[in-house]
Formats: sequence, structure tokens, C-alpha cells
Amino acid sequence: MPRAETTTDVASDAVAAIIADVRSRGYNALSELAARFDRVEQHRPLVPRAALKEALQQLDPQVRAALEESIRRARLFADAQRPRNTDLQIGPGANVAQKWIPVRRVGLYVPGGLAVYPSSVIMNVVPAQAAGVSSLALASPPQPAFGGLPHPTILAAAELLGIEEVYAMGGAQAIAAFAYGVPAAGDNPELEPVDVVTGPGNVYVATAKRLVKGVVGIDAEAGPTEIAILADAGADARLVAADLISQAEHDPNAASVLVTDSAELEQRVREELDRQVAATRHRERVATALSGPQSGTILVDNLEQGIEVCNAYGAEHLEIQTANAEEAAARITSAGAVFVGSYSPVSLGDYCSGSNHVLPTAGTAAFSSGLNVTTFMRAIQVINYDRAALAEVSGHVVALSRAEDLPAHGDAVSVRFSS
Repeated sequence: MPRAETTTDVASDAVAAIIADVRSRGYNALSELAARFDRVEQHRPLVPRAALKEALQQLDPQVRAALEESIRRARLFADAQRPRNTDLQIGPGANVAQKWIPVRRVGLYVPGGLAVYPSSVIMNVVPAQAAGVSSLALASPPQPAFGGLPHPTILAAAELLGIEEVYAMGGAQAIAAFAYGVPAAGDNPELEPVDVVTGPGNVYVATAKRLVKGVVGIDAEAGPTEIAILADAGADARLVAADLISQAEHDPNAASVLVTDSAELEQRVREELDRQVAATRHRERVATALSGPQSGTILVDNLEQGIEVCNAYGAEHLEIQTANAEEAAARITSAGAVFVGSYSPVSLGDYCSGSNHVLPTAGTAAFSSGLNVTTFMRAIQVINYDRAALAEVSGHVVALSRAEDLPAHGDAVSVRFSS
């Protein structure tokens, strides 16, 4: 399979040092790291409320309308995802329940780098709000071009969503600050630690999330973005090429993979790529991504093999551009998100489909899910038995406790019925 060669291991030592520095020196470390990595002089990473309001006031009206529609659709889907509590009577007087409770506080990371991602603000914030999280903090890298604040479009999106606690922090240091908190110092208030950290980022962010996992919950260790397209001879090579380019535009390490049973289509896609890459704005970045080991074409004998390949690959984004695309999509068991047919491109999911674009990468879709409402919730089980109900199973509890050589477990039941 085409796969990226880089792993989070290459950054582990550097990230561990950053985390230790933030834990020991707090705001002083954050200030020095902002100067080192972001080239900004910073003494107070908390973004003033006035800056959030101003960013929204100055936002392009068309961009605001697009963000508002994206929020509306994402909220509809997130609200529909909320799980139901379970309450079951196993027998007379024997009740077992499961209730879903939101985590108390969440840290949401929005990357900077080669692009601006207000859409990631939406994708992180909306499901957390739908889950009922009461405390939300957002971090995005400080930008020299904007006076050390995050990009104003990021701030405007946060203001639209009602997020008042926004920090100009980037990279591993932001993840460390969220996971361990930062004590108050000078005019900097306490940054309270969170329960869950979510959001995509570069290799340093992904490594930091791996290193703090267990201290806090995380959504995933996101790697470079990827698209796989399952297409047959009837697919439109122009659309296939455009969609491969759309993901390659993110990052030189982005993966664009075509899976097809048609050598003729593969050739037509190559020709389209030559033409379209030359015309796209970020042609050098796209060309690097398309020529890397993580990208390529996989020729298969038939659609059956193509589906097997797609399930083995476990793409972050999988497009199905085949005859009977819905039938093929129904057989996909490993993907972050599946885009069915010629009019469901990945770009739709990035912005306005209502789905979430924070998805598992690097094959982890085989065992993990994209960001959703349950990422921000916990299932708590509640057991409520009366005397008669416990008496009914007391013999079984005693027998099993002896079988496991844990007799005190059985005694804890028997003592309730001794005189």
C-alpha cells in the first residue's frame, strides 16, 4: 500500500522535552516557545475578547455566510448523534442502567501552518457543544502577520460559536498546556487542565497527543491527510484528478491514491493530473505530494478486489466513483468517511456536508472513528439490586469468586444474608 514514510517516533524526544518545559515553567516556557517556533513575542497567550469580536465584525460577509451554513449543518448531524441512555430491568428488583455524561472540559486544537482552518473550529466545537460540554478552550498558533494572534478567520469562527476562551498557542506546547494546565502568573490567569484534547495538527502535535494520552483523552493521533478513490472505467477522469489534487493541496506529505480496475482510466487520470496540477495555485506542494511514496495508483483485476484493497487501506477519506456506487459503499468496512458518487467530493465533507472532517488517518480507520459527539462523552453504568434480586444470584457470585480464588468477593455477598 502507498504509505507515508514519516512517523511520530522522529519527534518523540523533542516533544517530550517541550512538554516537560511547559509543565515546569508554565507561561515562561510558552513565551519562549512562541518566540522560537512561531517568531512572535508573546507574554499573554489568552486572546482578548475584543479581538474575537473585531475579527467577526471584519469577516468577509460571504465567508461568514458559508461558516454559518456549515455550523447549521454540522449541528443538525451532531444533535442527531447524541446517544440514548439505557435502563433495563434484568429481573424483579434487578435494574441496570447506562447513562451518557459529557466530560467537563475540552481543549480544542486548530492548526496553522500552510493553510487557515476555520472549518476545523466548527468540526471540533460543534460536537462538543452537542454533547453538552460546559467548558471549552481553543488553541491555534500565533501568527506574526496578525500581531501574535491566531488568524482572524479562526477567531471569527470561534466568536460565531460562542467560544470565549481562545489561546494563541501552537504545536506540542499547546497540547501540553491543555493536558497539564498552566498556573496563573502575572497578568496571565490560570489555564485550567482539560479532560479531552481533540483536533488535527502536524507530527509534533500528533506526538504530543500520544504522549499525554492517559493524562487526558484524545480523539486520535492524526497524520497527514489522505484520499483514496475507488473508480471504474465509467468514472470521469477530470473529476477523479481534481479530487486527488484537492487533498494533495493540504501538505507535501498528503496521500492521494487511486484504486481502479481500468488501465485506460488510470491513463486518462494521469493526463488530467498533468493538466490540472500545472494550473493549480499550490502546484509545487501538490506535485510533491502526488509523487511521494504515500501516493499512487493501485490497479486491480475487478471491483471486488478494489473493495478489498480499500478496506485494507482504511483511508481517511474514501470516494466511490463507480457504477452502483451505493452498493459498493455499503461493502466498505474501513474508512474514516465514505463519499458516494460523483457529486459527493471530499471537499463537501471538509466544509458543508454536515459530517465531521476530523477523521482517522494512516490506516487507523480499521479500529477508530472520526470525531463525533461520543468523543466528548462517557458511559456510566448504574447497578441497583434489591435484597431479593441479590439473593437470587448470590450463589453464582460465590461460585465464581471461588473459581477465581477471590473468596472475599463472595463473602461480600454472603455477609448480607448472615444473621
